[in-house]
Amino acid sequence: MNQFSRTELLFGAEAMEKLKNSRVAVFGVGGVGGHVVEALARSGVGQLDLIDNDTVSLTNINRQIIALHSTVGKLKVDVAKERCLDINPNIIVNAYRCFYLPETEDQFDFTQYDYVVDAIDTVSGKIALVMNAKKAGTPIICSMGAGNKIDPTRFKVADIYKTSVDPLARVMRQQMKKRGVKKLKVVYSEEEPLTPMASNEELPEGKRSIPGSNAFVPSVVGLIIAGEVIKDLCKKP
Repeated sequence: MNQFSRTELLFGAEAMEKLKNSRVAVFGVGGVGGHVVEALARSGVGQLDLIDNDTVSLTNINRQIIALHSTVGKLKVDVAKERCLDINPNIIVNAYRCFYLPETEDQFDFTQYDYVVDAIDTVSGKIALVMNAKKAGTPIICSMGAGNKIDPTRFKVADIYKTSVDPLARVMRQQMKKRGVKKLKVVYSEEEPLTPMASNEELPEGKRSIPGSNAFVPSVVGLIIAGEVIKDLCKKP
């Protein structure tokens, strides 16, 4: 018996060995990405690369699994790494305290990853992640918009060209078509985004408004993504 024995009952010993030998990069460790990291660690993935330069804030507590009063002010990747090691002391966690930007992308060799998870907010960053993953031949899954949504049952896994309604997916469809990307696995919602009410919070740089959020949408998106990663990694060649 071991801590992954219940998972092994579903996937088998060979699959668990694959997970143990897999390396997954998660870009963005917020509402969606934090739940991805948690589920991957609890599923037996042997090595994780976590990329984020944000710190935990008080307003993250409503939805982010790493956000507690005791972690406010700490770097998200450091908090996530500590959780992963508490879940599985044998896991290898590489924490990169930076945002994925043109000036930092050279730090990452996508050929060393077995899977890439895009859980970042910026369109330019998402495009760069997809293009670098495709160039390296590494599978990638992207999160579309999770903000301003309240119905977790409306999220679907689909190819980017089969998405609808989601404004971020619309932009990504156009950008992928321009770049000749034939297919891209994404998680998106067919729920029309709500318009958030006025907020007294200071607007983050580059944001026109502060998106509304809750505990039950980003978590579902993150777990859907993690499930896809695990199932894909466990598939027989």
